[in-house]
Amino acid sequence: MDSQSLTPAPPAHGSRCQVALLGFGTVGQAVARILCEHPPAGVELTHIFNRGVARKRTDWVPASVQWTDDISDVFRSGAHIVVELVGGTDPAGEWVERALDSGKSVVTANKQLIAERGAALLARARERRCHLRFEGSVAGGIPIIGALRDGLAGDRIRRVLGILNGTCNYILTSMANGDASFDEALQQAQVLGYAEADPTDDVEGYDARAKLAILCAAALRADVRPQRIATRSIRVVEAVDFAHARRLGCTIRQVSHAEGDEHGGLQATVRPTLVPRHSALAHVAGSQNIVVLQGRYGGETVFSGSGAGGGPTSVAVVSDISAVARLEPERDEGPTLRVPTRISGEFVTPHYLRFVVRDRPGIIARIAGVMEQHDINIDAVLQLPYPTKDALPFVVTVEACLPSILAEAMRHIGELDFHVQPPVDLPILGGESS
Repeated sequence: MDSQSLTPAPPAHGSRCQVALLGFGTVGQAVARILCEHPPAGVELTHIFNRGVARKRTDWVPASVQWTDDISDVFRSGAHIVVELVGGTDPAGEWVERALDSGKSVVTANKQLIAERGAALLARARERRCHLRFEGSVAGGIPIIGALRDGLAGDRIRRVLGILNGTCNYILTSMANGDASFDEALQQAQVLGYAEADPTDDVEGYDARAKLAILCAAALRADVRPQRIATRSIRVVEAVDFAHARRLGCTIRQVSHAEGDEHGGLQATVRPTLVPRHSALAHVAGSQNIVVLQGRYGGETVFSGSGAGGGPTSVAVVSDISAVARLEPERDEGPTLRVPTRISGEFVTPHYLRFVVRDRPGIIARIAGVMEQHDINIDAVLQLPYPTKDALPFVVTVEACLPSILAEAMRHIGELDFHVQPPVDLPILGGESS
């Protein structure tokens, strides 16, 4: 059967674009609320799917909306757009494919699905003459995907830099302000709804790396699996690190960073990083997100806004619904992606090294000796007043070097016998070597 014959005709002029919603959790309810109270012109919510749907029913949804826990009802329906807000890659991926195969366009906020299978799903949408939109999958309410697709289509983006996880940013800014320990800040983020009961994906960097993979495709035209992106947890950051960072004119953020090179390679990392206080990233507080794009022709462009919670994400989802409702079915969606020739996290930057030791003579000399063996130059040594010599923290900053070489040096230093806890290594943003 010709795939075009599967595609239902778009809504006729003056008729309404019907929308089926998959998932009625935090974001799903926020999307439904907008579609019921202030829908885009010509858009109508007609179906809500959820497992155990009886417990989800609410009286503010119009009686005309069909509730169902049978996914086949959605694919048999006359809905023009399926909105997938279930999350995860399975069965959500199968449902998105079935929707496209039945001629329905798809809007999703599913970062894991788009990061893992976005290129294939976009190709499938083109074959079926449907649309696939995913603005809500990255940076909450910041319209970054649309900006890359439309507003910056004439530029060639060279670098993506950002804070992409509201939970981590809330934790780190709370710690920076001296208001809370890591555990206290995390608990408060959970109370406010920024963090899940299991915060692993957030604090370990997995959430941000999925979003960065999507931005690598949208901005750098690079098809990269999230697992290939070097990622480091923010759990290593302690209150003493903020005190030392302030002495260096910095604060600490979870930074997502990607750049392509002239040989077709890609560098990409998600890691806690010292950020100069004059940087735009240092001024992003609480659950806010920021994306900084560096273009070859247009220079630097900054996007910031709310990055967590159902409200901002629902606005992005409904905006995608509105856009799809206006689009013609034959419009091409997105550029061709390339698979990078090489993927690494080898950004050459200065580094902040924190040690906690049993104080005795010769410690600095032994550290300096290892650094010399690896051709790494020490820039400064910092030590704040501390009440005990049994677990004394101090910091060494080193000049720009390859992370792999520094990691080898730190492995040797970590084997020395004066450590109370493992050393911590954080890159310093803004001193990159070209």
